[in-house]
Amino acid sequence: MVRKIFSIFMVVMMVLGISLTTVSAASTKGMIGINVVLTGDITQVKMDKLAAFGKIRDVLYEIDALTMKAPKENLKAIRALPFVAAANPDAERKGAPVDSVLVDNFLDGMSTWDQDAINVTDFGFDNRQVAYDGTGVYVAVLDTGLLDSWRQYFPEERIAEKYAIAFGGGGGEMGTVSTQPNKWQHDQDSHGTHVTSTILGYSLGGTPINGVAPMATVIPVKVLNQNGSGWSSVIARGIMYVAELKENELSEFPVIINMSLGGRMLDAVEKAAIDYAISKGVIIVASAGNNGEAGMGYPGAYAPVISVAASGWVGEWTPAGNRSWWNNLDVSDPTNADDYYITDFSSRELAGQDLDVAAPGSWVVGPYQVNSGQTSYYFLGGTSMASPHVAGIVALMAQKYPELTATEAEAILEGSAIPLPAGSSDVAQPNGTTITYTWGDDATGAGLATADAALLVTP
Repeated sequence: MVRKIFSIFMVVMMVLGISLTTVSAASTKGMIGINVVLTGDITQVKMDKLAAFGKIRDVLYEIDALTMKAPKENLKAIRALPFVAAANPDAERKGAPVDSVLVDNFLDGMSTWDQDAINVTDFGFDNRQVAYDGTGVYVAVLDTGLLDSWRQYFPEERIAEKYAIAFGGGGGEMGTVSTQPNKWQHDQDSHGTHVTSTILGYSLGGTPINGVAPMATVIPVKVLNQNGSGWSSVIARGIMYVAELKENELSEFPVIINMSLGGRMLDAVEKAAIDYAISKGVIIVASAGNNGEAGMGYPGAYAPVISVAASGWVGEWTPAGNRSWWNNLDVSDPTNADDYYITDFSSRELAGQDLDVAAPGSWVVGPYQVNSGQTSYYFLGGTSMASPHVAGIVALMAQKYPELTATEAEAILEGSAIPLPAGSSDVAQPNGTTITYTWGDDATGAGLATADAALLVTP
């Protein structure tokens, strides 16, 4: 089962002719990684019986789960054991942004269209529209980590270096999940840095650009490798790490996880890790996926997770030739659903899946590098970009109400969302052409999430 980061590479500044190739899934021949959840406590007797079918690599006692490296043909026999609740092949996750177009102007202002669209900011500088900024809230970004140059984009005090960590391994080739000190801040993919910039804001050559929760503290948790790919077993370990922080060092603080990643099926161990983290008070937000009509990705589609579809603004790239529309146009207030559309790539909800809300996920600017050490900025599009907008809103809600639970956060977001009915919109493109986007009720969840409306009904 292939897993991917849910972003699409859309516009690049300073770099032309960039192409990123999709990383193919690891071979399923021979030995594979298998993730197993047991029906009861892990005991030596159970592990001895499992060992007859392969080598046990990683044990998660808190959720009665483990990972194995075993021949593919042994999966059926492992599933048949009476004490095995679920078992599946470890699942790869990867990202492959596409479609580069030059951006020639990053001047003016702290407010960008996407922050304006969720009513965090208004046009211009010094313009926050909400009374909260994320102070005292931790947001763990489970992603590719941060670029070596992250200090050129973010204030150092906003990144929790003390808790930052990298996990690697997993899958059939490696098997064991391991920690990798300091690798979290040596990313070569940039995806995690761009996601973080939506939450915190960023420095654009010295110009401060606003974020949803600029005073929150981000915990970088690298669970994807330098190509932006990884395994469900590694992601589950990252979720467990954050849950343990919440139970111990961060017990007095709200903790949120953002996962801009996913795949077509929910991994058994990943599901158990999510349930465990939520039981400890962690709130989890994830992207809905970039699969369009093919359906949502997991874990976003799993009901306890707050899932986010990608919306766009009908004012983008207007008037023709305006290359700075993303910061020199004012999104109309109050928010009008007619001003927005759902992107064609944003995953639609299928039977048994749970899509919660939509947020900006088209033409979102942020730091993204293809040359190590050379700062640059990109428009990215994808539900990867939509998810941190909502994670940031949840951070504001948790600042106001630190006892906020995952269930409450989801209910508030859905109850306060601006309904976006099925429809169609003609939207300008950077080359001057127009594309018609059409979507149904299966594409929007409860509607457009906005910070001011969610905060208004937060206790």
